[in-house]
Amino acid sequence: MKRNLPIAAGAALLALSVSACSGASSPAGPAGSAGTAGASQASSAGFQEQHKGGTLRLQAKSGDGTLDPHINYSNGNWQIFQAMYDGLLAFKKVGGEASYDLVPDLAEAMPQVSPDGRSYTFTLRKGVKFAGGGEVTADDVVASFERIYKVSGPTSGTFYAGIVGAAACVKKPKECTLDKGVVADKAKNTITINLVEPDSEFPLKLALPHAAVLPKDTPDKDQGTKPIGGTGPYTAVSYDPNKELKLVRNPHFTEWSREAQPQGYPDEIVYSYGLTAEAAVTAVQNGQADWVFDPLPADRLSEIGTKYASQAHVNQLSAFWYLPLNTNLAPFDKPEARQALNWAIDRQAVVKMFGGANVAQPACTLLPPGIPGHADFCDFPQPDLAKAKDLVQQSGTAGQEVAVVVSDDEVSKQIGEYVRSTLEQIGYQAKLKVISTNIHFTYIQNDKNKVQASVSQWYADYPAASDFLHVLLSCASFRSGSDSSINISGYCDKDIDARMAEAMTLDRTDKNAANAKWGEIDRDLTKASPIIPLFTPKQVDFVSSRVGNYQFHKQFFMLVSQLWVK
Repeated sequence: MKRNLPIAAGAALLALSVSACSGASSPAGPAGSAGTAGASQASSAGFQEQHKGGTLRLQAKSGDGTLDPHINYSNGNWQIFQAMYDGLLAFKKVGGEASYDLVPDLAEAMPQVSPDGRSYTFTLRKGVKFAGGGEVTADDVVASFERIYKVSGPTSGTFYAGIVGAAACVKKPKECTLDKGVVADKAKNTITINLVEPDSEFPLKLALPHAAVLPKDTPDKDQGTKPIGGTGPYTAVSYDPNKELKLVRNPHFTEWSREAQPQGYPDEIVYSYGLTAEAAVTAVQNGQADWVFDPLPADRLSEIGTKYASQAHVNQLSAFWYLPLNTNLAPFDKPEARQALNWAIDRQAVVKMFGGANVAQPACTLLPPGIPGHADFCDFPQPDLAKAKDLVQQSGTAGQEVAVVVSDDEVSKQIGEYVRSTLEQIGYQAKLKVISTNIHFTYIQNDKNKVQASVSQWYADYPAASDFLHVLLSCASFRSGSDSSINISGYCDKDIDARMAEAMTLDRTDKNAANAKWGEIDRDLTKASPIIPLFTPKQVDFVSSRVGNYQFHKQFFMLVSQLWVK
């Protein structure tokens, strides 16, 4: 998934990297009750009524795209969706390593899996209700899975392509039916999902927002700013991506599993848009806001790292920032032109722009450290402008015009300007195009906008090599004319696709061998350079002094609904 995240300068955040690393959870805050151990105990002890109430106030420069969980693919909203929607399974909503664990959510228990690994049977919980008051039924589950294709969801052709009937649904979305792929037995209150081939990662995919169960009458089109009532403890009552997202308690929510979907603490969660990052940081410092989503201003970092160190939380991420290069447009339809930029980029310089070595590391590979299949190779170790210029000449593209499209936050603009300058140095006529963060991610995905190069980020949906290489660079991830075409480069190599399919199959029987294959594929894709890795980041959350029970979820970051503001 994509995200613009808060960052910090290396020198200024030296104190944070030592004293504020978060792990599972950290200081309790408003009630002045506990440190890390206390917050961790709070998570395991059950709901603490004395901390219920208040309004949690979040700040961002703008909204993060559509509020439709089957379409949105950015962590700004995925983080919020954790308190709004549920699927058959969920990642355990706790801090630390246990947050990667799968637990039953709308299903009563983990599924019964057929001996051949192609069928998953779930028994639905009874009594779970949507925010509108209707009880969740098997029909809602079937309709929700069909809707993934009818709205041309960005992962319908990848994560859920293995469901029986999915191939036809991808080709003709509006006519989608999964009568043999997602089968309801109303008498038994069960759902059986049938796959064409076994998929060892399929349960993980069922725990993502793209597989959220929605009311069966939800329209089969992007709902944009119109809230969809889910099953979580909160529901949206209004959303204007230029003004505010407001969540209130779901009046029909009753906690059925604290591990899967815990009761929330704030009475309201208000996400306000419009302040600059500078003003938002000041608001948090003054107690007028509780958290800043956007990159933290460099001129405020020393102050945060010293005076407000106890309010800053630093965590390692399975993620990377990268440059998608459009392989279907000049000049980057030539592999030599792509490789030229890969040789020209000074990753150490980009790390400094992001905040320094304490919050980022240069990336040589597409698979970040910690992701299965990561291999420690570096085929573009140091910038080599002479080699880059030679490759531009070999490509026959010297002198061509190139536009670099970036979002309007300060960090992306600075990196974009560096890329523009580098392109000029190696022989192109380059310019920078800055657009609103609110539309940037969808804009660069749609090939009709003819984006040649851009700055983007990718954060693991779940810890697997396929979630990087297959999602970002498979032929199935490219959809011409779609705002949900996550293969931004438009790259399609059928031989690479076949090798990725082999690795995913091998993963079911020999994970070590599969990981070795993923490492080889990573290396070949890095050489082909449809995307250029820049660095792997850390997450920095800056919260107000009244916020307590901070917990960092490995999958979805800060658990918003579990924060205490009372």
